[in-house]
Parts: sequence; C-alpha cells; structure tokens
Amino acid sequence: MADCASVVGVEVSKQKLLTEEGEMSESEARLGILHEKIVNWDSDQSMIWDRDPDETSEFLQVVNEVQQLVDKLTTSPVYNKLLCYADSTLQMAMARLEEEFVHLLRQYRQPLEPDHMSFRSMEEELSEDFSSSSFEEAAIQGRSQHESSRRSEDFLVDLIHPDVVSDLRCIAETMFLAKYDRECCQAYISVRMDALDECLSVLRIEKLSIEEVLQLEWSSLNSMIKRWNRALKVFVRVYLTSESRLCDLIFGELSASLRQSCFVEISKSSIMQFLNLGEAIAVGPLKPEKLFRILDMYEGLADLLTDIESLFPNESGSFIVNECNEILSRLGEYVRGTFSAFKNAIRENTSTTGFAGGGVHPLTKYVMNYIKALADYRVTMNVLFDEQNYSLQEEGNGLSPVASNLQSVTSILESNLNDRSILYVDTALQCLFLMNNICYMVQKVKDSDLQPILGDDWIRLHNRKFMKHAMNYERASWNPVLLFLKDEGIYNHGSSTPSKTVLKERFRNFNQAFEEVYRTQMVWSVPYVDLREDLRISISLKVLQAYRTFIGRYASHLDAVRNREHYIKYSPEDLELALLDLFEGTPRVIHPRRR
Repeated sequence: MADCASVVGVEVSKQKLLTEEGEMSESEARLGILHEKIVNWDSDQSMIWDRDPDETSEFLQVVNEVQQLVDKLTTSPVYNKLLCYADSTLQMAMARLEEEFVHLLRQYRQPLEPDHMSFRSMEEELSEDFSSSSFEEAAIQGRSQHESSRRSEDFLVDLIHPDVVSDLRCIAETMFLAKYDRECCQAYISVRMDALDECLSVLRIEKLSIEEVLQLEWSSLNSMIKRWNRALKVFVRVYLTSESRLCDLIFGELSASLRQSCFVEISKSSIMQFLNLGEAIAVGPLKPEKLFRILDMYEGLADLLTDIESLFPNESGSFIVNECNEILSRLGEYVRGTFSAFKNAIRENTSTTGFAGGGVHPLTKYVMNYIKALADYRVTMNVLFDEQNYSLQEEGNGLSPVASNLQSVTSILESNLNDRSILYVDTALQCLFLMNNICYMVQKVKDSDLQPILGDDWIRLHNRKFMKHAMNYERASWNPVLLFLKDEGIYNHGSSTPSKTVLKERFRNFNQAFEEVYRTQMVWSVPYVDLREDLRISISLKVLQAYRTFIGRYASHLDAVRNREHYIKYSPEDLELALLDLFEGTPRVIHPRRR
C-alpha cells in the first residue's frame, strides 16, 4: 500500500509540473505577443491618446494584462527569467504611460482667464509716490482699494481641460496598480510646478533674494508690494484652490496621502517665493512710508491664513502654515517698530525758522493725513498694539490700544508745534500758528474715521485749545491798537473839553498801529474759510465798535483843525473793508475812500 501511494504521489507531482510548464509556456507566448505590441506602440512617435479612443483602450488592456502576468510570475520564483522579461515589458509600458500622462498634462493645460487677473489693471491706478522725508500731505497713501469680496468657490477654474481628466485619472490608476506611483507623482509634480512658475510669471512675481529686495528704491518696492498683495490672493484663492481640486480629481481616490504630498510638493516653492518678500521686508530698515503697504501685506496674508490652513491640513503641509504664521509675526513686529519710527520722526523734525505766514505746517498735514489713513486699519492695529503690551493705554481710561497710540501721536505733534511757535518773534503770530494747526487737526478728526477712535472728549479739548489761541491772537494783535481809542487822558486836568493835541496824537497813533497790523497780517494765512471769516467778524466787532464810538465822540472837536484828514484818515467803512483783506496771504494797501 505504501509503495502504491508513493507511485500515485509521484504521478500527481509530474502532472502538476506538466500543467505549470504548460501554463508558463502559454504565459511566455502571450507575454511575447504583449511585448511586441508595446514595442510597436513605443516606437511610434505619435502620442497614443491623440489617436482613436479604441487604441487607448487596447493599450490599457495590454498594460493591465502584462501587470497580471507579472503578479502571477511573482508567485512562482522558479521562473525568474520570465519574470524579468515581464518586468522589463511592464517597465517599458510604464515609461510610455508616463510620457502620455505628461503629454496630456501639458497639451490640455488651461491658463487663468483674464477676469481672474483683473487686479493688474488697478496697479497703475494706485501708484502714487510716497516720501516720508518730505512730510507732504499728498504723499500719504493708505489702504489699497478695489479689494475683492468674492468667495474662493467663485474663482475655481479648470487648470486642465475637463475632457482629459478621466484619462489622466485612468493612467494614474494604472501606474499606481503597477506600483509605479512614485514615477507617476514625480511626473505630475514636475509638470504642475512648471505651470505654477508660469502662473507666477503672469502674476509678475519675481524671484528676488533678500539682498536684492533691500536694494530696491521705495517706488519699485511700493509697486511690488501692491502687486504681491493682489497676486497672493489670486494665487491662493484661485490657483492653489483649483490645483488642490485637480489633485483630488486625479489622485483623490487612489491615495489620500500621496495626493496631499503631490500638492505640497507642487505648491511649496511658489508659496515660499511669496513669503520671501515678506521676510525681506521684515528685516529691512524701519521707514514710516512703508507702514501702509506692510499693513496691507499683513492683512492680506492674515485674511488668507484660513484658506492656506484648509489647503494644507495635514502634517506634510504644516511647515507651510507655520511659515505663514512666522511671516505674519515678523510683519506685525515690523508694523510696531515702524509706528515707533514714525513718532520719532515727528519728534526729530525740527527747524530754526518759523513757517512763513503762520499757516498749517506741512508736518501737521502729513501727520494728520497719516493717522487718518491708519484709521482704515484700526482693527488690525488694535490687534498688533494689544500684543506684547505695546499699547500705551492706562488702566481704566476706556481707550482702545489704537486710540491710545494715535493720541500719543497727536501729543507729540502738538509738542513739536509748540516748539515751532516759539521761533516766531511776534506773539500774535505764535498764537495764529497754533490756532491754525490745532484747528486743522480738529477738522481732520471730525471729517474722518478718526472721530470715533479719538473720541468726542479729544475733539472738545482741542476745540477749546484752538479757540483759546484765537483769543490770545486777538489780544496780542488788537489790544495795543485799541489802547489809542480809550477815553483816559483825553481831557486836560479840570477841563470838560478834550485836548486837540491829545486827540490828534491818538488818531495818528491809531492810524499807524492799524496800518502796521494790516501790513503785517495781510501776508499771514488762515486757510480754513470758516475760521478766517469768524476771526474777521470777531476783530471787526471789536475794532469797528471802538472806532465808531471814538469818532462819534471826538471827531467834531477836530473840525477846525488844519489837515483834519491826516488825523481822521479812515472811515469805519474803510477799516471794515481793510479787515476783509487779512489772512489771505497776499500783500495789499489800504485805500481810503475820498469823502
């Protein structure tokens, strides 16, 4: 029985070996046919996916059959030679598939439509010059306008023509099943990185080193930052969002981790190119003229941070999110440092001569327009000033961080103006200068978003200040003139008749004093029309009332005096017309009307 069983076992083994040899012979023959087909396809220079769809289907069937043979031979290590042949055939097929994959990606790539690039037409619109050193009002350039409020999904675009996406997914699936996923991903990454580079070129984002950025003139850097802000928004919300969707469409069902890795590899160098400008700015010198553009950069990046976090939610993309947060932190520090530099620039802007005419000084215009522009950034400024206890607010004063810091700017400006007022020899001009400049400050606050920030208390306080300076101006200018119209000393001792000699002297001195004030103050300036009119009315009421009273009381006593018109030189109407010439900034001459 044992010998019989042994014989049966040997027969079964022989039969099994014969069967396997038969199958391998069939596999070898079939592999030869498949190999020849793939060689024929590979030798044809035209792309398979540009031909008849039936041929692409046949090619994929052949590739799948080779893959099945490889899997089958892998389980039979006896046939290593045939396995190597099959592997070689599969490798040739995969190389051709990779070529087809790259061809489709390049051939059917679609550029961004013009409406997604509309920011380019705005750049020239907002390209004013900005120079802090000149302290000119027109130099202030605040928030960039025309910011889009459209949502990310409004901008999703097809970066590859939709008709070939299924073909790309099919090729990717075939390569993944054949364990050529790495080659597939590398080919995809290479092509899509080129597309992103082209996108950056269209967005006019240059590759510059930190040293090159630091050497740029401000006008060039200013334009570059504005372009950066708009380009970053387009890049993240249009291009990267669409790129992420394309990765999903091709790789999403094959491997979530590889899909994310592909997207990170495609995106990281381009994102870092954007962030490098932020880093270069953050290590540059602190200049007040840069503050608004840096705030735009900060707000632009902060606004996109949620989008970036959603695009890179996994560990593989965490370093991109971390880099964005790091650049935000550096930009925030730069904003705080630049604001301090701005305040120091106000303190250090001094002069040795008074500002001609006592009008509104360019420094006042610059500073007030500067902080007026900053009011547009109050939400961001509150956040940045509140960090690291930067705020100057005192406990319990109820002011926001931005209000406290802007009030500190106005205090520094007022101190500077007080120092400048001392440069005038004429006390009246000192008062007029302070009146004009503080009035300008008040109007700028009342007519802008500074009002709710600085508050009504600030406005009331500074209203009182400039009105006090106006009153002091009137006293310094006109009280000495009106002294000549006083009754005291007109009558001789014990007499009820005024002294003609004293009267002639009083009229002569009044005329000279009035003419001197008129001559001097015609070239003084009160820019605000309402303030100028109020001041003229107030002066007229005092001067004309005193003059009319004096003339009415004493003019008749000079009727018989020779050359009477040399003493009573002007009528009240003459003086009234003369007072209307004050504060226009142009010299004139009083012309008494003939009577």
